[in-house]
Amino acid sequence: MKIDNKPWLWIPLLNFASGLPYAIILSVSVIMYKSLGINNEDIGIYTSLLYLPWVIKPLWSPFIDIYATKRKWFLSMQLLISIAFLIVGLTIPLSSFFVMSLAVFWVAAFASASNDVASDGFYMLALEKEQQSFFLGIRSTFYRLSMLTGNGLIVIIAGYLEQEYGDKQKAWSYTMIIVAAIMALITIYNYFSTPKNETIISQKESEVQPKVSFGHVFVTFFQKKQIGLVLTFILVFRLGESQLLKMLTPFLIDGKEVGGLGLTTEDVGIIYGTFGVTALVIGGILGGIAISKHGLGKWMLPMILMMHLPIIGFILLSYFHPQSEIYIYIAVIAEQFGYGFGFAAFMMFLIYVADGESKTAHYSIATGFMALGMMLPGMLSGFIQEYLGYANFFIWVFCATIPGLILSRFLIFPKDFGKKLEQE
Repeated sequence: MKIDNKPWLWIPLLNFASGLPYAIILSVSVIMYKSLGINNEDIGIYTSLLYLPWVIKPLWSPFIDIYATKRKWFLSMQLLISIAFLIVGLTIPLSSFFVMSLAVFWVAAFASASNDVASDGFYMLALEKEQQSFFLGIRSTFYRLSMLTGNGLIVIIAGYLEQEYGDKQKAWSYTMIIVAAIMALITIYNYFSTPKNETIISQKESEVQPKVSFGHVFVTFFQKKQIGLVLTFILVFRLGESQLLKMLTPFLIDGKEVGGLGLTTEDVGIIYGTFGVTALVIGGILGGIAISKHGLGKWMLPMILMMHLPIIGFILLSYFHPQSEIYIYIAVIAEQFGYGFGFAAFMMFLIYVADGESKTAHYSIATGFMALGMMLPGMLSGFIQEYLGYANFFIWVFCATIPGLILSRFLIFPKDFGKKLEQE
């Protein structure tokens, strides 16, 4: 049995510390560079390449599984991320800020990917399987909450500072310093809140699971049941979502003359940072509870449908361009609730794939394939949108969700996986 370590105290902010850097590095950086005058071609190429550390993290994840504790790894990486964001803020006023800030973002991206590996491993090591399924919704919710904080609150702060100072470089410099301070405070909290019993747990588990070699970690992953189908499913499951996430904000901000909705950056931040967050939290919590009560088998299909069907709302918005913003709020709320509820099933399936020996490294390999499935379509999404226009683009995105839905019906896993054990 795992030691009672008060997971409600550490799970939320530990996962917040994974999502916030991801949002800043991959999403907020796009808005920042655009605001600071970098052309779209450079933004598209270089910010998309920042996905790469998450794609190739399986190459070094076995070292995290083998050397030191997961707790030491994620605390060190969170501190490094804090320092990196501070340096980005200090480089923005410089003439060569683009190259310098990109270099530092690369360091932060590798640290963030390593932090994810260590945090995921710590989660699976410190909790029993029934606890993992119950807290999956909380975990996913706070991860997404942190991303929406970056894409919402942080962007709103930057926009406010732009108006306050009339100097975009100064505004974004201060904004990145604020982000660095937030990350530093979270790191300090995680230092005191996360349990320190990992070494004891590892020693107990090592009695039945001896340490394995670097190569053995990869060999055993690719020997898993249905691995070809599983990896194909992981790669295509987010085919639609990967493109939606890249082009949704431009759709909301672009003028109606080019098919957009003409909202301001502050409007987008408010919609996603208030109503969107509330819907996401509710959806994520309900998703985790549903799986813990009935198991993954009952909820896999309904959750996938709940995650993808809200894309229809953006199809309707792009065709009819309603005058009232209430329809935009409805579409965003539906999308965020569906995402929070439905993504719980996908994450629970990744935990199943990683189950067994070297679970930390195997989970990292699985999420690395997931990141690849996000990076490649995302890099092409701008070209596809420009060719099709927003209305047809959202139809294409909806169609792109179908392969993952079909493949999910052929996956074999215990139907009660993730179900909380009934108390006698």
